[in-house]
Amino acid sequence: MTAHTAVNWAAFTEAEPELAKITEERFGAFTHHVLATLRKDGSPRTTGLEVRFLNGELWLGMMPDSLKALDLRRDPRFALQANPGPDTAMGGGDIRIAGRAVEVEDPEVKRAYREEVEPPEPFHLFRTELTGVVRTYVEDDTYLVAQVWKPGEPVRTLKRT
Repeated sequence: MTAHTAVNWAAFTEAEPELAKITEERFGAFTHHVLATLRKDGSPRTTGLEVRFLNGELWLGMMPDSLKALDLRRDPRFALQANPGPDTAMGGGDIRIAGRAVEVEDPEVKRAYREEVEPPEPFHLFRTELTGVVRTYVEDDTYLVAQVWKPGEPVRTLKRT
């Protein structure tokens, strides 16, 4: 597979169920997370965001015409970092997801999402295509461990002291 391959949440879950479970738990620990998008000039923009894992997809919902939604319409690449919480709450490690956001216009899909999540109306809805997931954590108070996943590849685990 090429570096440009991207998969939805269900495909990631099927390929790497353990890392997917840890990722969902980490994102489920807090409501708000950090989304990075690209501004018109190519510089990064970081903003807070709620995410949902529903029906085999990782969804990003946004207020109408928010800058992050406009960024994603222009350039769909994003990075998403799970909220680390208080200094002592890094249970599960630090999780980052990279990919592309695809805006959903289908009224039936938006209706189904609305029934599950009850977002304020109106809203932008994006489903994600993942290009990578990275989990970092400390093991035995000695090693910094990074688990790196890309579509079509097994998880690589890197350790350093």
